[in-house]
Amino acid sequence: MSTPANAASRPAVLPITKIPSSGLPAYALVVGDPARAGLVAQLLDGAEQIGANREYVTYRGTWRGVDLVVSSHGVGGPGAVCLFGELAEAGVTTLIRLGTAGALARGIGDGDLVVAEAAVRDDGVTQQLVPAEFPAFSTPEVTLALQAAAREHDAPHHRGTVWTRAAFLPGVLELPMKPYQRAGVLAIEMELSALLVFASLNGLRAGGALVIDGIAADDLVDDDGNSGYDPHRKVVAEGVDRAALVALDAVLRLAAADAAAASEAAR
Repeated sequence: MSTPANAASRPAVLPITKIPSSGLPAYALVVGDPARAGLVAQLLDGAEQIGANREYVTYRGTWRGVDLVVSSHGVGGPGAVCLFGELAEAGVTTLIRLGTAGALARGIGDGDLVVAEAAVRDDGVTQQLVPAEFPAFSTPEVTLALQAAAREHDAPHHRGTVWTRAAFLPGVLELPMKPYQRAGVLAIEMELSALLVFASLNGLRAGGALVIDGIAADDLVDDDGNSGYDPHRKVVAEGVDRAALVALDAVLRLAAADAAAASEAAR
């Protein structure tokens, strides 16, 4: 049997992430830190590394029978979009960002989980993809699955809008934090809005679960026993471990709903 020309010319791996160019499962957890990808992979059955290049490290395994991948995207939206694009090209249709963030609102403690409904688009990349008025919103069923899983695991969590910002540290320009605080934005991080816009443009599902690793707003530091940015504390590590289980069980919920929908459609 002859091989179609387009199949014969398709590369075995994709150029940026070195993941297989096709055949990946529908579900992916994406994280910033390659080491965190490895830690999540240790929770999976039959996990194996299927790609590694630069900051991009990808594992594949199963969680309670559901096939999925865990990939790292490094720091910042532009590089993260490269990962999202290659995951989608290889077959992924649902992406959940499991990351960290700094708290902007009172009552959000270190190690708490923020389930993102939407994100402020200050990411440095989507401004070059869509008009400024285009929203960055999580897929509702992903948000609900994350919230349900957080409740199941008794994980302290909050649900709302986060601020995705390209610059990690302020420069000459003053950081416009107060308006976002007054608007009720819960936390600040660096990649989620890029994921949400990419997903919207490509017909994918996406959402985010972010572990608080410090207080970003100066007026909240040392309030209620919280501290400034320090991601290397036990309370943060425990929060990340808990959030990994939340994200994996959210995937489980989504997969079950997808299977039920497919079964209903087949009748």
